[in-house]
Amino acid sequence: MQTIIRDFIQSRRFIFCAALFLMLGHLPAQEPAATPAPAAPQSAAAPAENREQPVATPTTLSSDAAGQASAEDTKTANIHIHHAKPKYTHEQTGTGDQYSAFPRPLNQYHDSNLPLIEKLVNRVRMEPFNLAVTLIFFGAVLHTFLAGKFQRYSHELARRHKAKLAASGFRLEHPEQRIPVSFKSSIFHFLGEIEVVFGIWIIPFAFVCHEFYSFQDLKLYIDHDCSFTEPLFVAVIMIIASSRPIYRLAENTLKLGASLGKGSPAAWWLSVICLAPLLGSFITEPAAMTLAAILLAKKFYQLKPSKPLMYATLALLFVNISIGGTLSSFAAPPIVMVAEKWGWGMAHMIQHFGWKSLCAILISNIVYFFIFRKEFKRLHQVQRENSAFDDATPTSWEDRQDVIPIWVYIISLFFLAWTVYFAHSPAIFIGGFMFFIGFTIATPQYQNEFSIKVPMLVAFFLAGLVILGGTQGWWLEPLLQSLGDSATMAGATILTAFNDNAAVTYLASTVPDLTDNIKYSVVAGAVTGGGLTVIANAPNPAGQAILGKFFKGINPVWLFLWALFPTAIVYIFFTAFGH
Repeated sequence: MQTIIRDFIQSRRFIFCAALFLMLGHLPAQEPAATPAPAAPQSAAAPAENREQPVATPTTLSSDAAGQASAEDTKTANIHIHHAKPKYTHEQTGTGDQYSAFPRPLNQYHDSNLPLIEKLVNRVRMEPFNLAVTLIFFGAVLHTFLAGKFQRYSHELARRHKAKLAASGFRLEHPEQRIPVSFKSSIFHFLGEIEVVFGIWIIPFAFVCHEFYSFQDLKLYIDHDCSFTEPLFVAVIMIIASSRPIYRLAENTLKLGASLGKGSPAAWWLSVICLAPLLGSFITEPAAMTLAAILLAKKFYQLKPSKPLMYATLALLFVNISIGGTLSSFAAPPIVMVAEKWGWGMAHMIQHFGWKSLCAILISNIVYFFIFRKEFKRLHQVQRENSAFDDATPTSWEDRQDVIPIWVYIISLFFLAWTVYFAHSPAIFIGGFMFFIGFTIATPQYQNEFSIKVPMLVAFFLAGLVILGGTQGWWLEPLLQSLGDSATMAGATILTAFNDNAAVTYLASTVPDLTDNIKYSVVAGAVTGGGLTVIANAPNPAGQAILGKFFKGINPVWLFLWALFPTAIVYIFFTAFGH
């Protein structure tokens, strides 16, 4: 039975079923009919006339009548679930309808005249819930910095367990028998997985929500007030972008750049680090991150570079991807959040952001290339010795170089373009994803097996970030409002290191009457700080998940330090040449 279940999970049928489940679970509910907005949110002690009156029923019912009543009750309950009334209407929030009682809409504090510190103290006094959820959020952030230590301790526990088994003379008695593992080691390994950190901290978050409000409010918050479109999009685009036709197409494109250096590790490194981020402006940042990470894993990290070069490369990848999507208005998550509302098109993005990002990418890459030029020479020697990247002798079946027909490329690109075009409509792009799975099943000779483990973990990470980050506006909004142009960019850069940069720009988009300079500073700061930490930019967890196996636990401090220089270069370009 275990073998059957394992084979099913590893098959494409499981992926098909998982996609169907996701699509059905995220089909948009029908909008309720317009109702008069209440003057204020109703409390638990609402007047009797505002409550639903129970329907009088006989004390005794026949079986048929009872069955009909039960069906009617179920139907009514379903209607209430899908037609929940907002706790705060869009007139009260100033943005959109809010169904949960938390977080309190920012315009309901009525403290615009207070200085920053007094404003924060006042908001905690009015809503102690604010302090509790923020402590949980920063606990999750701190957890990401400790993930590497948990991983190392897990490996130590596993080593002790294996030694204990060897000393006891343990032997397998059946070919399908599995070696016992240390449960304690598995727990610490789980705690050390960065992708599950924010999901873990949803547990104390749920208890806090229940303590201050109710479990019903928590359900309304997750079902109605949180949008999981971005996590779903990232998961789907990662799977499609990692398919063999798309990967081969990207590899051949970047191979043109690498051919200028005769396919050496340095040439591949420069080609991927320079060109892949710019592709992100057209195929979206998550897709560019996935392709770049896969190519770096195959062409660079397998050569076992030194630890400093490994972290420098990862930091450059994160920073470059974050700013590489600024050539368009639809590819980078922090820009997507504000582009339509602020009227920013592609021409605006290229004029104010794109060319500066391009210059910063080139300068940072050249500087790091010269710093590690001796290391690249050593890696070139390693490449020649093991012939790991000789196309004539592929290391595995997945590396085969047989010809893929043009029509397979075209259809694969169509599914990629479909997903990007409908990025804000999960039911549509997940439906397209299901057809994509069918296409891969129909063309197995041109495909490689792909796993949904990494994309699902990344989506889980982002979903947790959406849930926890959605309650941090009480301190983010006044902090942004209290800063000037230069301070706003610095503040946005720093905030991005501890929160998803899309959340930072989204909160800025809810603040009324921002000047053009402030808008520029917020977005510039958000994309500038997108490479400082794993949580700073939505595509980063995808890169971390693909490349993390080469690090045995990514050290956030090392990543932060190596990201400082390229971040500083970007910061200088965005501030020196201004809006």
